[in-house]
Amino acid sequence: MYCVRKVTEDLYWVGGNDRRLALFENIHPIPGGVSYNSYLLLDEKTVLFDTVDWSICRQFLENIRSVLADRDLDYIIINHVEPDHAACVEEIILRYPNVKIVCTQKAAMFMRQFGFNIGEQVIEVKEGDSMSFGKHEMIFVSAPMVHWPEAMVTFDTTDGILFSADAFGSFGSLDGKLFNDEVNYDRDWIDDARRYYTNIVGKYGPHVQNLLKKASKLDIKYICPLHGLVWRNDFGYLLDKYDKWSRYEPEEKGVMIVYGTMYGGTEAAANDLATRLVKKGMTNVVMYDVSNTHVSYLISEAFKYSHVVLASVTYNLKIYPPMLNYIMDMKALNLQKRTFTLIENGSWAPQSEKLMHELLDQMKEMTILENEVSLNSIMKEDDSELMEATADSIIESMK
Repeated sequence: MYCVRKVTEDLYWVGGNDRRLALFENIHPIPGGVSYNSYLLLDEKTVLFDTVDWSICRQFLENIRSVLADRDLDYIIINHVEPDHAACVEEIILRYPNVKIVCTQKAAMFMRQFGFNIGEQVIEVKEGDSMSFGKHEMIFVSAPMVHWPEAMVTFDTTDGILFSADAFGSFGSLDGKLFNDEVNYDRDWIDDARRYYTNIVGKYGPHVQNLLKKASKLDIKYICPLHGLVWRNDFGYLLDKYDKWSRYEPEEKGVMIVYGTMYGGTEAAANDLATRLVKKGMTNVVMYDVSNTHVSYLISEAFKYSHVVLASVTYNLKIYPPMLNYIMDMKALNLQKRTFTLIENGSWAPQSEKLMHELLDQMKEMTILENEVSLNSIMKEDDSELMEATADSIIESMK
């Protein structure tokens, strides 16, 4: 049974949702599932924008058949070749053998590299090229490294629709809703959108900035991403988030405390610091056990908050392994412009603070406050004065 929704008078969403997949890219937990979006335009020519993941291919094909009715499919525009969007290209060709594929030269290369039998029916386009399908005229805008090198976005100049590939996407299934104004986005969606951006696209902030500059010159009335909701208003909210994330500016003044603890001593110290901060008026404080929190959530929160406290036990004379993994992910995803406080703990050779400091020094525009705390096994009364000074240092650095 088909399940489609109209985006505009002649554009249909023909995608679907996967609520069974546990890990996106076999890495990131998606307890709320994920949508795979594809769009079908009925003009003088029929145009499909991208396909979907293999997991929902049957639903996808039923959706297309229902919208096309007795019409053939003339074109498929491939904005992004990653298999969660291009897996069903061959299924489309089998059913609509006259279809022509519109994509970048590198996208065609990648499809053949993946083993797709796309034949000679490819029309390669580049930045600034355009095509008319009747009433609707499309222009193609290159978007390399957002987040693959072959990516482009397509802009429908007739209705102001930006088919944005993986830009402006989000984790989360659609649950019958399609548009941003059908949900409470700030309550129910922003955390998934941030986690999607920071972990999937976050490394490529300068490339996202380039795309935002190009998009600012377009008269956008709809944004149709390949994951998540379609935007038809309140673009300022979304663009502001993307601008901050891609410039690595924090969304909020606040303190994220991440601790790695073995027997509870480091956790107790982290709790003590959190309590002191709240008493001093900084109530925007969150705490995470690095061993119990998937690193994708930690990365997302690090993009959100201005200040990060890393409290780590020393483990075999090194940084506690889950904490090391988190720091290395921050480095890999290009996190910048944060203020750090470091707390170490060890029973016989505490040195995780020095090692964390060395790693953070290799990252861009990181500030490490001088009030570093070194504990022996557990926090003691004698450590209270130093912990108080650490809390004061964090508060002062926010002014």
